[in-house]
Amino acid sequence: MNSTIKQFAELSKSYKTILVDGQMQSVLLIDPERFAEMIVKECIEIADTAEPYKSGDLIKKHFGV
Repeated sequence: MNSTIKQFAELSKSYKTILVDGQMQSVLLIDPERFAEMIVKECIEIADTAEPYKSGDLIKKHFGV
């Protein structure tokens, strides 16, 4: 897996404590919205570098970022 994707997954992590069979356990969660937003923003940066303003603006508009 790409190191950037791994980094985004790490940054999207959170933990929730739930009761399972009478015992409290921590569950790892990844916020899919935050994860996707980081990927879209990275794409915008790349697009703006390749073709300033036009590509990045279209991506922002499409994804509402």
